[in-house]
Amino acid sequence: MAAAAALARLEQKQPRARGPTSQDSIRNQVRKELRAEATVSGNPEAPGNNTAQEPKEEGSAHLAVPGVYFTCPLTGAILRKDQRDARIREAILMHFSTDPVAASIMKIHTFNKDRDRVKLGVDTIAKYLDNIHLHPEEEKYRKIKVQNKVFQERIHCLEGTHEFFEAIGFQKVLLPIPDQEGPEEFYVLGEAALAQPQSLERHKEHLLSAEPVRATLARQRRVFRPSPLASQFDLPTDFFNLTAEEIKREQRLRSEAVERLSVLRTKAMREREEQREMRKYTYTLLRVRLPDGCLLQGTFYARERVAALYGFVREALQNDWLPFELLASGGQKLSEDENLAFNECGLVPSALLTFSWDAAVLEDIRAAGTQPDTSILKPELLSAIEKL
Repeated sequence: MAAAAALARLEQKQPRARGPTSQDSIRNQVRKELRAEATVSGNPEAPGNNTAQEPKEEGSAHLAVPGVYFTCPLTGAILRKDQRDARIREAILMHFSTDPVAASIMKIHTFNKDRDRVKLGVDTIAKYLDNIHLHPEEEKYRKIKVQNKVFQERIHCLEGTHEFFEAIGFQKVLLPIPDQEGPEEFYVLGEAALAQPQSLERHKEHLLSAEPVRATLARQRRVFRPSPLASQFDLPTDFFNLTAEEIKREQRLRSEAVERLSVLRTKAMREREEQREMRKYTYTLLRVRLPDGCLLQGTFYARERVAALYGFVREALQNDWLPFELLASGGQKLSEDENLAFNECGLVPSALLTFSWDAAVLEDIRAAGTQPDTSILKPELLSAIEKL
């Protein structure tokens, strides 16, 4: 749409060229770009390729980072934000062929979004298994009536529970009911599973302790040469958490900016407004300027703690045991021990920080008659250094 609008403007503003030279060449180039973009957005990923295709955004060549990406914990695949749920679901379903018990537990905790309902269902299943473990000789505990009210309300409604029962050794069978015409469905524990009570106990503990499978945010670590553009950030739309209604609200607020600035506001009012501004951002892109001027860049959640940045920087250092400090703009020291999130420190949606060795460490080094190394990053990172 942007390309088509640009073409329309060109046709209005520029005089008609003689022959098929200027205007036709522009039109052909625009059509090529539109076709290329449609091809990229329409084609699925190549089989076996673990790298997500970078989204084509307007001005993407100048973006500080192509987008927000995630890593699937089961396959290691790099996923775009809009691929996360579908690809994790696929990975869990594929896991059934190798470990059906683990796969069914992952399905229960991941596919069902209501955490309270999951906990209730899991606790009920654990109670069933505890009864079998505590009363191995009593046949009634080995049978679970599928139409039982508790089973229907707490377990039947959860995805993955039926696969779990079958994976740990239950079989679904029809059994006659005294004083009732037709049989009813039951889960009955098989003899092989009953003979291995330790396995049932292990499966129960695994079920109780499991967590949802979630894609982890890919840091997209990059290292840049010293650059005067260090404090300039062109971010993709992935970094902003704005709906269409919020965008309209932003336009209205901009039109009221002059009036708002003219009104005397208290400090508390300003702080509340700043907090509302910070909540707009889901992610933040952070750069750390190192002593040699090189820049270390990574992507973080806006609500992650400052300690995550310290850990990220420490992983990149040759001497990761030496203490260091990170300074925000204005020389404000960010303490690794403080339980502050990036959005609480004003480090969203992007920020440039400065790295410095701990003052006591520098004194010890200089007292020994030496100087700290100017190049402090691991060699494998320096070998992939880029131009910003």
